[in-house]
Amino acid sequence: MSEAGRFLIYCIEMYRRAKHISGRAAYELFRSTGADDYVRRCYGALHTTGEQYILSDIEGFMRSH
Repeated sequence: MSEAGRFLIYCIEMYRRAKHISGRAAYELFRSTGADDYVRRCYGALHTTGEQYILSDIEGFMRSH
């Protein structure tokens, strides 16, 4: 698995914990909004930031899509 793929799993798990939802629900939300592709495309920038920034960025992306 690629680094971006591992990071995507990390982001989904982090989002799941923050929102108190199941892993499946988090995964489906990432897929339905395109956040999974976004995280992979932006891996280079996102993985250098902190959890709060990552969550905020993903939430902002989801709201706009």
